Amino acid sequence: MDLSANSNGTSSSEESELYHAQIHLYKHVYNWVSSMALKAVMELGVADVIHNHGKPLTISHLASELKLHPSKVGALHRFLRLLTHNGFFAKTKLLEGQEEEDAYALTPPSKLLIKSKPTNLSPIVKGSLHWSSLNMWHSSEKWFTEDKEQTMHETSSGGQSFWDFLNNNPDCIAMFQEAMAADSYMFKIALKECRHVFENLGSIVDVGGGTGGVSKLIHQEFPQLKCTVFDQPEVVGNLKGDGNLNFVGGDMFKSIPSADAVLLKWILHDWNDEQALKILKNSKEAISERGKEGKVIIIDISIDETSDDKELIELKLDYDLVMLAMFNGKEREKKEWDKLIHEAGYSRYTITPICGFKSLIEVYP
Repeated sequence: MDLSANSNGTSSSEESELYHAQIHLYKHVYNWVSSMALKAVMELGVADVIHNHGKPLTISHLASELKLHPSKVGALHRFLRLLTHNGFFAKTKLLEGQEEEDAYALTPPSKLLIKSKPTNLSPIVKGSLHWSSLNMWHSSEKWFTEDKEQTMHETSSGGQSFWDFLNNNPDCIAMFQEAMAADSYMFKIALKECRHVFENLGSIVDVGGGTGGVSKLIHQEFPQLKCTVFDQPEVVGNLKGDGNLNFVGGDMFKSIPSADAVLLKWILHDWNDEQALKILKNSKEAISERGKEGKVIIIDISIDETSDDKELIELKLDYDLVMLAMFNGKEREKKEWDKLIHEAGYSRYTITPICGFKSLIEVYP
């Protein structure tokens, strides 16, 4: 192999390494373009149009159904070209008159954008890529260099927490709750795999349960189970219960209603270890009447950089930085879960993967 220097003083292998490094850097710099292209296509309703048609559609047909201006037909093609490359659409050929034209079909990821389906995750795309979720990242340098115990969101918004922002913006809190409800449906699918977790329970309290999306799913599967949705009074104050499903307002950092089991879905990752420890201790107190038969059911991420594949690890690490930026929270590795659970006074736990990238953690006194 010839490693002699070129006219610029670098060897051919060094140049190759430099070019590959440039590609890697640029790819990550422009990753946001794919996200925004996905958001744009979701907002247009491309997946809905293809789904309703029942078969692949050409660009011209799609543009007509979407009522796009003729000048934007070429732009739609370029958006779909990128998203097809990223696996959101599949390209095929259709005979239009005497000529074949490219046509686009849905793939499993784009089927999650069909708004009429219960598996619709469009609210996740909308909420995660909303300006309120993105603006805070522009303050990262200031946040890193300031000696203040505040979140990146607070740095970017003049001290306003994410929760205060939601409470002061009805449209945004509605969008947030819609996103959480969309995510909860995936839990319904997972319920079929983990029915044993809820069997033999008489009561359960869903801490931070919002408008009751998860509790309603559990109630449908286990109508005899008494489900209590526990959240801030301003969240549940106007919500009405039905039979074994009821809503209670309160503060999880002070106390949690008694039950056979406490459910913490997407809760602990919002908080640092000190705050999460307080929630876990209050949860332990809530199940104390059941003794060793009581348990805490945690649904959260467990990072495993040794066993998970690269794509899954990246998703979990992305979530970790989102939790850091919004709440000073965190996604935890197994050793961190172990430390936190035992410091809260529990004797044992099990971790089971569910919902693709989350984990079900059953914790016992």
